[in-house]
Amino acid sequence: MTALALDRRRAARWLQEYGVYVAVAALLLFNVAFTANFLSVGNFRTQLVQAAPVCIVALGMALVIGTEGVDLSVGAVMALSAALVPLYLGYGPLPAVAIALAAGLLAGAFNGVLVAHLGIQPIVATLALLVGGRGLALVIADGQLVQVHDPTFLWLGTGDVLGVPVSVLAAGVFAAVVALLVSRTTFGRQVVAIGGNRAASTLAGLPVKRTLVGVYAICAVLAAVAGVLSTARLSASDPADVGLLMELSAITAVVVGGTPLTGGRVRVLGTVTGALLMQLVAATLIKHDLPYSSAQMAQAAIIVGAVYVARERSSR
Repeated sequence: MTALALDRRRAARWLQEYGVYVAVAALLLFNVAFTANFLSVGNFRTQLVQAAPVCIVALGMALVIGTEGVDLSVGAVMALSAALVPLYLGYGPLPAVAIALAAGLLAGAFNGVLVAHLGIQPIVATLALLVGGRGLALVIADGQLVQVHDPTFLWLGTGDVLGVPVSVLAAGVFAAVVALLVSRTTFGRQVVAIGGNRAASTLAGLPVKRTLVGVYAICAVLAAVAGVLSTARLSASDPADVGLLMELSAITAVVVGGTPLTGGRVRVLGTVTGALLMQLVAATLIKHDLPYSSAQMAQAAIIVGAVYVARERSSR
């Protein structure tokens, strides 16, 4: 290996490990210097609340990508959970939320069975639910936006605990749980092992199929949680809009955070920081009077760069 190739490999490794943190720090410094009122408490609260659903979904996506899979149906699961909430709010907020999460669990288990037991490629298996899930959500809601007025339910989207918004607190709790799951449990080690080499994991006697079903179920439940929180924050259930393109935002956060698309590794802190980075990029461009389309193009450039860095690291 030449000195140049070695340097490129080291640079790729450093960027994949620490690039997302440097990017967030650079954006923060830029905004402190050039964006009016950026340091206000209200602005920080807004940025965190808007990043929370992406962060929650990305945590589940990180587990799926850690197994060398992908889940394109997370946005549809969010829409499905949003559509179910108004139907059952008459029985109380708790049953309504429980049913929404149960729907997410069933959707994830369905994806997991297709991938683990039927051997369908993850991108194809979850694409089916991407289309069918949102269609079902629109049928349930009769294609209409439904206003939600239950104050207890709305507290999930607008309330706070000791000054911390509920959605942000939920994202932090889920991040801690997923981090412990990956680093401290047998299940987490199985996820990483399966992503590293599924055939070897099967030969070693690991419960590959059960683990895959569990991973997709967890991912869909987290997407359902994000759907519930988004519905509460908007005070309305809109299956046509809730979770739209969320799968792309989640995948971007995961990849930018350093989890390779080839599996075998899950970076929880990097995923959370990746979600924050995507929100900061969009907010920075919008606050400087650039259209949201420019933020989408910037996000696309970031994910291409992240994938290229990962490819450089793995190919050398």
